[in-house]
Amino acid sequence: MKVKILFFFFLFAMPLFCQEIIDKIAAVVDNEIIMQSELQFQVNLVASQRKISPETQGLKEQVLKAMIEDKLVYAQANIDSITVTDEEVDNRINYQVQMFIQQYGSKEKVEQAYGMSIEKIKRELRDDVKKNIMVQKLQEKNFSGVEASRREVEDFYNKYRDSIGVIPDKVKISHIYRNPKSSSEQKQKYYDITKAILDSINHGADFSLMAKRYSQDPASAANGGDLGFVKRGVFYPEFEAAAFALNIGEVSNIIESPAGFHIIQLLEKRGEAIHTRHILIKIKNDEQADLRTIEFLTELRDSIVRGLETFANCAKKYSEDKESNAFGGDLGTFYVSQLDKSLSDIVSKLKEGEISFPRRIEYGTDNYGYHIVYLEKRIPQHKADLDNDYQELKKLADEYKKQKLYEKWIGDLRSKIYNEVRI
Repeated sequence: MKVKILFFFFLFAMPLFCQEIIDKIAAVVDNEIIMQSELQFQVNLVASQRKISPETQGLKEQVLKAMIEDKLVYAQANIDSITVTDEEVDNRINYQVQMFIQQYGSKEKVEQAYGMSIEKIKRELRDDVKKNIMVQKLQEKNFSGVEASRREVEDFYNKYRDSIGVIPDKVKISHIYRNPKSSSEQKQKYYDITKAILDSINHGADFSLMAKRYSQDPASAANGGDLGFVKRGVFYPEFEAAAFALNIGEVSNIIESPAGFHIIQLLEKRGEAIHTRHILIKIKNDEQADLRTIEFLTELRDSIVRGLETFANCAKKYSEDKESNAFGGDLGTFYVSQLDKSLSDIVSKLKEGEISFPRRIEYGTDNYGYHIVYLEKRIPQHKADLDNDYQELKKLADEYKKQKLYEKWIGDLRSKIYNEVRI
């Protein structure tokens, strides 16, 4: 399917690209208009992304065609009564603003660059964000379930095999992951810290101030522990069970999750979504916890190498990666270039059938573990073929089928929804 041009994503980058032109209508689609200034902005943006001249022959026509298609889909979304909740819009806007902040380095720099407050930026984004979500929802409704059959994959391969090119180096890998466990004494130490904070809150201390002072959740501490509205299924089960059981305004007892000890307060509840704030105290490991984990994985590796156990059985019994342990630790098949540096360094030193020694794996600040990695298969770069690369070919065939159906659908929309190019 076509690469979507997200106007709202770059709305406030316009000063970087806009040229001084007399604004006129470039196209009309249903009740929507596309101004020449909008078109020129998108042309300059696409040219910048592709590192080509905005005057490249055919570029303006290509961009205008894509913009008209977006408007057609939006018009159909209105006809089909596609709905978008305020929460969905808020979440997308908040994500977008965070992207701006990362790009510019701080909230203050964003406000300085665009000459308006973050709140005004959010208001300016709102209409376009809502339209964009409606377009995406309708596209997903019509095309997310489209898949190519085995016969269609074979036909696609036979038709395009010469243009598919080579498949890069791939590896099939599995792992056994363990998280270091603190001693009971170490755990009690952090429990006592959390208990002291809870006692202070129960005796009248302000929850928000305590979160700012003591919480070790970097994403929420500065906001007084506020986690915003979140639907059921996002938080750790232990956290969620406790949070949903609270009454509005009530503060929980100490709750333990894989992240550490939490104190939770329920602020609002809307059906299956809750607005909470929390204070997180992480349970930091001592050196002995790391050493015990490394020793455990080393002994496990030795028993597999000596043939006393299979890797898959050990992964099922001992791995703490819940997404892979039921499948014998299978992580899947990856292009070597897809692997992050730490995993790539491990795999590059292994031959087929070998198992690495324990290596530390980082998931974020103070969130880590150790794993041993099994290189089941190494597949060198090669020309695509149905036997070895069916899944990759199926993905290409799926997208090809979606593209054809999308083009037909857009053609139908053009025939029934008013649209006119005026340049």
